[in-house]
Amino acid sequence: MTFEEKKNERNSVPRKKNCWFCENRIFFLDYKDEAMLRRFLSDRGKILPRRLSGNCAKHQRSLVEAIKRARHVALLSFVADSLR
Repeated sequence: MTFEEKKNERNSVPRKKNCWFCENRIFFLDYKDEAMLRRFLSDRGKILPRRLSGNCAKHQRSLVEAIKRARHVALLSFVADSLR
């Protein structure tokens, strides 16, 4: 990598992530939709933060609430299956 390429890489601004829920016009997050909720879990079973998932604050709060409800009803596990 040349000096010019490194210089351009340092000065570039990362692209802002758009909220997946706002783009798809999803207003209500259902805790029973486990396939959609799994998108926002890491491979270890942790909830992805806003800066990684790109969600807006409103949808991130409702997403966390839906994931926690799904865990209590045993639709989602608290830890990844490979860690048990």
